[in-house]
Amino acid sequence: MYLVKYLFLLAIITPTFVNASVDQLIKAKVDLVVVNKSESSMSIYHQGQKLKTYRIAMGDTPQGHKLKEGDQRTPQGRYTLDYKKSDSAFYKSIHISYPNEEDRLRASALGVSPGGMIMIHGQNPNSPLTPEQAQQFNWTNGCIAVTNKEMDELWRVIEEGTPIEIWP
Repeated sequence: MYLVKYLFLLAIITPTFVNASVDQLIKAKVDLVVVNKSESSMSIYHQGQKLKTYRIAMGDTPQGHKLKEGDQRTPQGRYTLDYKKSDSAFYKSIHISYPNEEDRLRASALGVSPGGMIMIHGQNPNSPLTPEQAQQFNWTNGCIAVTNKEMDELWRVIEEGTPIEIWP
């Protein structure tokens, strides 16, 4: 009974921002982005509080860590969203700092190129699918795709230098 009362009280006094509006997101600076590959989701956080979750599309082979250029995988680990690209071929994009030193060493040991240019980006302008349909498939070369509308939102609330964790 005490646990139920505690959880009820915690729910009342803890502010919730899950699926917050853009205006609420802008007021609460995003300080972490977390991608959960197995759930095809990306969440944005402020001081440990989840603000919003997005459905994502990834590469054709989403399981496992990116090992080499062209393997259609999205990397796993902790990186930085280090710059924005407004003239992306896929609407707008935010670059992920892959490969890091560990990724380069692993690729070197395998005798392959680790690849690069992994981004969070918008839709494929040549796709015949609606944005909602496209998000049901893994169609990128290892990037993380959202709809253009969602990309506009992320563009406004994510600053360069924000950390990103990509989980299996």
